[in-house]
Amino acid sequence: MLGALRRKVVSGGSSASVLGKSLQAIRPGVSASRVPSNAGKEMLLPQPRGIAHVRNFSHLVLPGCSAGLTKTSDVISSIQSEAVMQKSCRAFSSGDGDLVDAVVPFMAESITDGTLATFLKKPGDTVAADEPIAQIETDKVTIDVVSPQNGVIKEYVAKEGDTVEPGTRIAVISKSAEGVAPAAPSEKKSEKAASKPFPPAETVKEDKPKAKVEASPAAEKPKAPSPPPPKRTATEPVLPPKERERRVPMTRLRKRVATRLKDSQNTFAMLTTFNEVDMTNLMKLRSDYKDAFVEKHGVKLGFMSGFVKAAVSALQHQPIVNAVIDGDDIIYRDYIDISIAVGTPKGLVVPVIRDAETMNFAEIEKTINTLAKKANDGTISIDEMAGGSFTISNGGVYGSLLSTPIINPPQSAIMGMHSIVSRPMVVGGNIVPRPMMYIALTYDHRLIDGREAVFFLRRIKDVVEDPRRLLLDV
Repeated sequence: MLGALRRKVVSGGSSASVLGKSLQAIRPGVSASRVPSNAGKEMLLPQPRGIAHVRNFSHLVLPGCSAGLTKTSDVISSIQSEAVMQKSCRAFSSGDGDLVDAVVPFMAESITDGTLATFLKKPGDTVAADEPIAQIETDKVTIDVVSPQNGVIKEYVAKEGDTVEPGTRIAVISKSAEGVAPAAPSEKKSEKAASKPFPPAETVKEDKPKAKVEASPAAEKPKAPSPPPPKRTATEPVLPPKERERRVPMTRLRKRVATRLKDSQNTFAMLTTFNEVDMTNLMKLRSDYKDAFVEKHGVKLGFMSGFVKAAVSALQHQPIVNAVIDGDDIIYRDYIDISIAVGTPKGLVVPVIRDAETMNFAEIEKTINTLAKKANDGTISIDEMAGGSFTISNGGVYGSLLSTPIINPPQSAIMGMHSIVSRPMVVGGNIVPRPMMYIALTYDHRLIDGREAVFFLRRIKDVVEDPRRLLLDV
């Protein structure tokens, strides 16, 4: 067959006509499309369902091509790529290109979905590119959904409270704002109520007798005697009515915190040891240099930087507190990442100070202020909360006198700071008032013995009561 085809072409026949006749001879039932050739005639090309019958040809003869021929596989691949391109574009814009979709962004590898918490804009509002229009609440952080382009919000395709995944459509944005009208649900309801006319008085009067007539047969039926109410015993408690209670669903962050804390109690063999610290010298150091510190570094000198430095020193003296159990092994960390527990209106978050052993007082204070501000604003990222080898919780800012903090997995210990209270202390044989703070260390007793835990808190006490030890490393 191929030899006959070559001989017909060589003998002077038109390439297009020879190919068309040959293909029709091979499979008469193949539907074909007509393509004008360079000779003024039409060439028949097989549709995709007939492509399989021309796979044995080395080349497909196209009009206007006598020497340089195009491979059949290239033609098919170009058609397929064009179809894929068109299919991928339909998910992001309408046919006329005026509408674009705002979708849920990628969250993190450990987060698969979130809850659509609130809409920041209303349908009909004008938005700019990268402007937040909605917020997604996840187990750890709150993520903004931004507008992909400048335009007007045409409609929302999701509702508040829906569980959404990355890539889910949230809203449709119109770039030209054609056919988009600002929506005001509250005003529409009031207008409908005002436009609805009241029924005339006669109609109301006529309806009343009918109601009486209809109700009369029901009144004639004898009523079954109601059972007497159960008598209350003297010991039975009187519960408040259900109308005075409110049921509110938990946020994803609160559910995540509850799950992690309960898992911590079920996993670790937790034990807490206590000590007390005389804050006199650290308070005097802060009072003497607070103005110069602010002038040079632009941040206030607080107590947290002093305790972070003390914790770094204690972790270096007791590295087992910085370790963690992993199966049948113990992982010793040669770095110190200290997590700081921060209470926010949405729940507890624990941002991390990376490589705290390399920071000075000013760097620690700046990092704490930045992370705390992000946590309260809801803009803190997952990377800023991931990891951590040791946690410090300062309940003293709320007035807590004493507590037993719960370990933050996968760490092995957590230290709790508390309020400073002036108490009578014996100093040099005399009773004098001193500003004292209780400190607590909750640790995993599977890994850390009581000896290491007590020595750890003792090192904290020594450094805080005499900060000069940090300079001399003693």
